[in-house]
Amino acid sequence: MERVVVVVVYDGVRLLDVTGPLEVFAVANEQGGGAYRSVIASPDGRDVVANTGTRLGVDVSLADVDARGATLVVPGGPNWLHTISDAGLLASIRALSAQSSRTASVCAGAFALAAAGLLDGRRATTHWELADQLALRFPAVRVDSDAIFVQDGPVITSAGVTSGIDLALALVEADLGSAVARLAAKHLVVFLQRPGGQSQFSVRLSAGQARHELVRGVLDSITVDPAGDHSLTALASRAGVSERHLTRLFNDEVGTTPGRFVEKVRVEAAQHLLEATTDPLDVIARRTGLGTAETLRRAFTRVLGISPGAYRNRFHTSGVVTSASIER
Repeated sequence: MERVVVVVVYDGVRLLDVTGPLEVFAVANEQGGGAYRSVIASPDGRDVVANTGTRLGVDVSLADVDARGATLVVPGGPNWLHTISDAGLLASIRALSAQSSRTASVCAGAFALAAAGLLDGRRATTHWELADQLALRFPAVRVDSDAIFVQDGPVITSAGVTSGIDLALALVEADLGSAVARLAAKHLVVFLQRPGGQSQFSVRLSAGQARHELVRGVLDSITVDPAGDHSLTALASRAGVSERHLTRLFNDEVGTTPGRFVEKVRVEAAQHLLEATTDPLDVIARRTGLGTAETLRRAFTRVLGISPGAYRNRFHTSGVVTSASIER
């Protein structure tokens, strides 16, 4: 059974948003699991130039695509503001989505789906750096800023860049079963199901820019010295307000409590040490203000949904992690 995948491309499209999913479908074919046929379509049928300057060959114009029963994939690009202002492109995406059996976006491709009205009333995700913008511009969309990918009915949205690979593997699993999807993941040397959410890639930006100068000062003081004394009593004393008032300001402007923010900052600091050093977990815990290795493990799992050992195994910058430094 042939399974057609239509990929929408345009000048400035992010290259990996396009090639990541395509590689997954190609590998699924190589593993003997299916007969995916990829069709690359641009607005006018001409080749396009991706964000890297790479020229992408195009098979057909969007107007000439037969998307009946196909999977429609809409990649994103750095200049998503231009994409959502292209009325012709949005109209084509809307029409092709109506023909296709399912519609998927990668990264900022969610903005095109939203602008085309395809995400109204649906839960969706995009790159964590863009989630607030998506929610602000398209209030009818229920944005999940942490998910790697989200399926709501026939529409699937994925997070930043490489998450298009996660999305494509999920589609392969739905089409051909977990055995073929697992083979494809092993061949590509990626997770079939990535542990944790996007929060493992965010930093101080997730707190936003607080309006109140007092809150900004507290946020910055925590961020520059994660291991410092950041108990609620100490924070309120340094800010010159009551604990109750500081907690209310944090809830209003940051959307969380001071203690929760401190924990996230300390976990973030631990992430950097796990990536850059071979220090054992108890040392990292002390250096980041988390105290003990057990507290580090609990905080890591609570904030990121992944253990510190698993995180180190995936992101350690040296490329060599001894068995002793990996949490089992």
